[in-house]
Amino acid sequence: MTTPVRVGPYSMRPAPRALVVSLALVAASVALALVAISTGEFTVPVADIVTALFGQGTPVAELIVSQLRAPRVVTGLAVGAAFGLSGAIFQSLTRNPLGSPDFIGFTAGAATGGVLAVVMGGTAVQIAAGSMFGCVISAVLVYALAFRRGVQGYRLVLVGIGVNAVLLAADNYLLTKANINDAANAGAWLNGSLSGRGWDHALPVAIALAVLVPVCCAVSRPLRMMEMGDDAARAVGIRVEPVRAAAIVAGVLLCGVATAAAGPVMFVAMAAPQLARRLTRSPGVTLIASALTGAVLLTAADLAAQRLLAPTQLPVGVLTAAIGGTYLALLLRKDRR
Repeated sequence: MTTPVRVGPYSMRPAPRALVVSLALVAASVALALVAISTGEFTVPVADIVTALFGQGTPVAELIVSQLRAPRVVTGLAVGAAFGLSGAIFQSLTRNPLGSPDFIGFTAGAATGGVLAVVMGGTAVQIAAGSMFGCVISAVLVYALAFRRGVQGYRLVLVGIGVNAVLLAADNYLLTKANINDAANAGAWLNGSLSGRGWDHALPVAIALAVLVPVCCAVSRPLRMMEMGDDAARAVGIRVEPVRAAAIVAGVLLCGVATAAAGPVMFVAMAAPQLARRLTRSPGVTLIASALTGAVLLTAADLAAQRLLAPTQLPVGVLTAAIGGTYLALLLRKDRR
């Protein structure tokens, strides 16, 4: 049993296994990033990557590393971390593995907002704004419909599944009413992809993570207590509804900004927290490990979609959906046992 560490008025009990797993995930993220940046049709030695990033490499290396590959990799890491963290928050709130943005309507809301912007001929900025707006509106709708003397986890999941179905129907309606070119663009965006992503996509997600990760860390301990039930949390002095509202706002913003950057990449938000929980052997959902697992999952899936399936490059969302669907089937089979 580890000894609590005190920092001023705060104390924490370090978990050695969670720390080791987190460091291993960081190392895996760095390794995947180096492989993704250095390999491809034009190979860039690892030693030349750093010089190219600092503007001291050859013009070709700087173009490939700084303008093409590095922004895509950084976007993938940031988007994966945002999805993983968002999924961990909502799975903790609902105490349900299916309580992730993929299933409770938030990702679908962001997708509907983005599709609406695409079929209306919006720019990249307008598509991103539409995604954020759609995510926020769907979250407000789900929260309002699920609220009854507070928000219970099972009500949030059930209402979210219903809203998710309605939003998917809205997407299909928009695609059938759009002209063929807009429908094709919207269909491609709905798959979720990191292709063509630049620093203008990576920077907003990185800023959102810098702002929202401290918020998530602040509510992580109350969320752990709330997993035991609202009454138990209130008994130890936790203000349940303000904590829940802050966690929902942080989770929704993370989901929205990630979808705005890469499209609705499915199943990362569901699978990452569960994998992190099994790796750390934690009784609850671990936020930082979930974020790191999401970053590794999305980056590895994008690398596989580019390299292993060459010369065909699939959108990363297609691969994550296939992997996530398989994982969901295995999870359901295990729960049945």
